[in-house]
Amino acid sequence: MDKQRRRRSITILSTVAATAGMLFVAPGAAGAAPPSSAIDVSATSLQRGETFTVTETLFNDRDFTVTGAKAALYGKETPITDVVDVVSCDVACGVLGSSLRAGVGDLGPGQGATVTFTLKVKDTAPDGSVTLQDQFVGDNYAFDTLDGPAVTITPAMDSADVGVSLTAAPTGVLSSQLTYTITAKNSGPAAATGVKLQASLPSGLQFAKSADCTASGRTVTCAVPSIASGASAKASFTARAGLLTIGTFTTTAQRQASSPADPNAANDKASRSCRAVTSLLLSC
Repeated sequence: MDKQRRRRSITILSTVAATAGMLFVAPGAAGAAPPSSAIDVSATSLQRGETFTVTETLFNDRDFTVTGAKAALYGKETPITDVVDVVSCDVACGVLGSSLRAGVGDLGPGQGATVTFTLKVKDTAPDGSVTLQDQFVGDNYAFDTLDGPAVTITPAMDSADVGVSLTAAPTGVLSSQLTYTITAKNSGPAAATGVKLQASLPSGLQFAKSADCTASGRTVTCAVPSIASGASAKASFTARAGLLTIGTFTTTAQRQASSPADPNAANDKASRSCRAVTSLLLSC
């Protein structure tokens, strides 16, 4: 009997020990839940005009349903809306303030979703690095905003940024003519060739003469063969005010064409306003 009791006790203790071992889980042994949001980008070195994708994943680790769940995308140093335009998304998406949002519907506890934004770097995007930030946002709950990878905007080496400025001045004290000068400055990095500049004259002005430009109606076209990186070129023409021209009028000049591609459209156009008290008394 004593032997049987000892065997029975040993069996019970062994079973308890085994059960305790099954219930005990070492810290870190269980898989950690994924973060509430995370992003992955197709490229981190980008040029103006380049298209890329940002894939954002969401995961609900709460014990309740997050309604109206959305993937939010921000720029840390510069608003993302100043850096990119939305080309498309695989779900409904758009701009909200300085962020991009894509809706994925309600997400219950333990559920996740993935959204892919297809984005294009703006022609006016500033050079430098921008840290992308992601957030899981719902109608009834918002998770923390998390830092993601940084993308760097660099100018394309096969591009030439041609900026345009415009000046105007009367040709004399009592004169019906104005001399306009268009300046095209190439900020590079490449040399610009085939540069064509165009000015639009307002009603009340007519093209008079130019050694650099030609005109068709009120459209004046000036061709510049080439501009080295860092250099400028000028083209001038004269316009005449009509006898009935009175008041303020504005002339606009712009880059019409150049090669290679111009990465910055923001400086392609310039305007200059002048005033006619009479057709012989002009000021700018």
